[in-house]
Amino acid sequence: MVEAHVQSGRTTRRGSNPREDSTDLVFVDIPPTPPSEARPGGKQSASFLSLLLPFFFFLRPSSSAVAGDAPGSASSSTTATFATAFFVGLWYLSNIGVLLLNKYLLSIYGFRFPVFLTALHMISCSAYSAAAVRWLRLVPLQPVSSRRQLLKIAALGAIFCFSVVCGNASLRFLPVSFNQAIGATTPFFTALFALAITCRREPGAVYAALLPVVLGIVLASNSEPLFHPIGFILCVGSTAGRALKSVVQGVLLTSESEKLNSMNLLMHMAPIAAAILLPLALYAEPGVVAVTVAKVRADPYLGLLLFGNATVAYLVNLTNFLVTKHTSALTLQVLGNAKAAVAALVSVLIFRNPVTVMGITGFGITVAGVVLYSEAKKRSKPSPSSSS
Repeated sequence: MVEAHVQSGRTTRRGSNPREDSTDLVFVDIPPTPPSEARPGGKQSASFLSLLLPFFFFLRPSSSAVAGDAPGSASSSTTATFATAFFVGLWYLSNIGVLLLNKYLLSIYGFRFPVFLTALHMISCSAYSAAAVRWLRLVPLQPVSSRRQLLKIAALGAIFCFSVVCGNASLRFLPVSFNQAIGATTPFFTALFALAITCRREPGAVYAALLPVVLGIVLASNSEPLFHPIGFILCVGSTAGRALKSVVQGVLLTSESEKLNSMNLLMHMAPIAAAILLPLALYAEPGVVAVTVAKVRADPYLGLLLFGNATVAYLVNLTNFLVTKHTSALTLQVLGNAKAAVAALVSVLIFRNPVTVMGITGFGITVAGVVLYSEAKKRSKPSPSSSS
């Protein structure tokens, strides 16, 4: 669940509803990927996951991309361009798809167990990320090096659980379009938490850019036909939780020995999140396992929906990583700004929820404020020439 957050002078990536970075699981910065001609070739690992997820074919450069292979440079460039476009498209599909599936399951189908649904997401992410890192070796394995680091990851996992559960639960009460409008205010909460926790002040232009972010959501809330106070509080809590996680992550995982790329952080954090959510689901949603089993037996289509939903939830995190790997964190941030509007439009076309001119205007003002905030943050960073 996923979007890119700007905090502490850098862009991070993370997990679950659309945000500045839009997405729900966005983790630590990933070092820039060297150009294809500087990357060594390698054989691909063969496994049944490669058949289920054919885009793994693009994860490693072919031998024709080795430096010095001038005749194959044009072909390599074309392949890289195609792979990037493919990953961007898959990123949009997975991010919007998980939102629509969550809305359909929780609000329309009648599967009213947001905590258990989120636990299924975490179990799925645990299995898929372990296979991707340990089996397919898409990224180098980064094991947990100390008990202190494990405790920090557990703290992030707890914040992440709160954010995702609130976001999923809000879809029971709010349309996806309004959910996305609220999620777009993530930069506002990120700036507040960064100031409160790290005591870091941004230039005045950065804070000024947050004014339209807040103004837009106020207009959209006042004119939302399907406004629900519980859904609104849950969605605001989810948005604030995502912002808090990104700031806390920047504080906790600061040393080079403790920094983890998003794939490894997800692999370590998802099992902890699942261990938190499963007991919580059994307590807060009594009989959820028996009810789910009975529903799947009565309607096997529900089992397919739950499996697909959990798989797409992992793809959100995987495509966040892949888009950043093949482009940049800034590109992911720009895509995240557009994703909220695209997701809102698609949800209106599918679910036919009513919208108002004032609501659309407020949403547009919020998205414009996010773009202004991103530009102001980028300009506030010292340029390499000035720092040298």
